[in-house]
Amino acid sequence: MPIDAAKATSAEPRTTELAWDHKDVQLYHLGIGAGAATPEKPRPATDPDELRYTLESALHVLPAFATVAGGGMALAGGLSAPGIDVDLAAVLHGGQTVTVHRALPVSGRATQTSSVPAVYDKGKAAVIVLRSEVADDDGPLWTCDTQIFVRGEGGFGGDRGPSARLELPDRAPDLRTERHIREDQALLYRLSGDWNPLHADPEFAKLAGFDRPILHGLCTYGVTLKAVVDTLLGGDVARVRSYTTRFAGVVFPGETLRIRLWQEPGRIQVSVTAADRDEAPVLADTVVEHS
Repeated sequence: MPIDAAKATSAEPRTTELAWDHKDVQLYHLGIGAGAATPEKPRPATDPDELRYTLESALHVLPAFATVAGGGMALAGGLSAPGIDVDLAAVLHGGQTVTVHRALPVSGRATQTSSVPAVYDKGKAAVIVLRSEVADDDGPLWTCDTQIFVRGEGGFGGDRGPSARLELPDRAPDLRTERHIREDQALLYRLSGDWNPLHADPEFAKLAGFDRPILHGLCTYGVTLKAVVDTLLGGDVARVRSYTTRFAGVVFPGETLRIRLWQEPGRIQVSVTAADRDEAPVLADTVVEHS
């Protein structure tokens, strides 16, 4: 069996050294659409509100950058953990949480400690849960909890894991907005470290069951957090405390994301659908906790 759950969860935590600088941050922000016009503000790419994501002298780091800092090592570490040997064509990102302990620096060096707290048996699939804790010389920076969905690897008799779903508020959203995904968005985003050919190679995408390459789930994740920060948090990335989602469906480059936001004390609940495919779910169980 490619996944040995007992071996994966009992393995010693692995450490990896991470390093990044302003160019990595800028590339990531461009990969999630920084500089693009939005329905609220059809502004130029050099608008001051966008330059805080793209100009080194004004740079602020969106907390979702934690998922790619150091070249996307969190996800790669999960797939190379002891007891895990899976086919990339069977892998999808199931869910993601980033918890920020303090503002992310524009450049830095840090140590990532990774472990596999659980491997869940979903019957026809397995879910690998990876935790990555990152700290530098000044202390903890962020914690990432990643759920990796592996088709065809279930049925080993393990715990099915949690299945609770977060209901949307029974009222109209406080804000609706849309974000267009460019045709080349996945090709740009993958330069931040996720080289899975599922997002670039049409032939590989067909092997995985898709008629064309799909957008990275973490690209949608970043696009959505930027929309939340820009519309409801005054553009202040430092207000984000944690951000969690479940990847409920795929996005194809060229489509438009429809984002609905509900404000509550200290948190914003989010729903993301594909406007071009009859509101097909994209992100669910999504919450941004903030100051």
